[in-house]
Amino acid sequence: MLLKERVAVVTGSSRGIGAATAVHLAGHGAAVAVNYLTREDKAKEVVDQIRAAGGRAIAFRADTRERDQVDDMAAAIARNLGPADILVINANISFPMVPFLEYRWEDFEAKLMGELKSAFHCCKAFVPPMLERKRGSIIAVSSNLSRRPGDGFCAHSTAKSGLDALMKSLAGELGPRGIRVNVVSPGLTITDATAHMPQQGKDFMARMTPLQRNAVPDDIAGAIAFLASDEARFITGQYLPVSGGILML
Repeated sequence: MLLKERVAVVTGSSRGIGAATAVHLAGHGAAVAVNYLTREDKAKEVVDQIRAAGGRAIAFRADTRERDQVDDMAAAIARNLGPADILVINANISFPMVPFLEYRWEDFEAKLMGELKSAFHCCKAFVPPMLERKRGSIIAVSSNLSRRPGDGFCAHSTAKSGLDALMKSLAGELGPRGIRVNVVSPGLTITDATAHMPQQGKDFMARMTPLQRNAVPDDIAGAIAFLASDEARFITGQYLPVSGGILML
């Protein structure tokens, strides 16, 4: 029970890595707020799973790119579960996967600004109560592509690089006040978001990975739970690849 009596918020947690993280944190004793934008049914399934195992959870719809909605979510979570101790920034901001010369500025801007607005607004809403208690952990979900870009991912790589830089800045600024800030960087992870990828490509990536497989959401959730816990109490400002060794720093 690494997270007993803690309150965690996981943005974009109706499916994939976010859902696995919500369940994992609850399994370690945290009360969990499951944030979603469009998949209310899936968010309720995550909440039901947590409650069936004896945990506490609520679902809350909010577009994390909109400050008013994030503020409303933070207030509702505080009323129902208590002030957040853990913030996992995971909401997915979709983007077209096309070569740079085919990219429209509007699409590039939407990905870049959406990613940063989501993180910015969530930190603005959830950090002040952490400061009052002089305790908190923020974990942002980035991507190996922020360090090793791939064809068609220019907007995604740029946005995640910006997210990495923002989290590093906050780690330095908030560390003296008791708040740790870290980044988890998944490699290829088998979720519905990667369902479109040909199996041949997944198999190739597995062969290129020292641990000889692709990640599954629980792999990423375990790393997030560790960073959220007091077991990682002297770790902040770090970029942790969770990629089976395909990215080594």
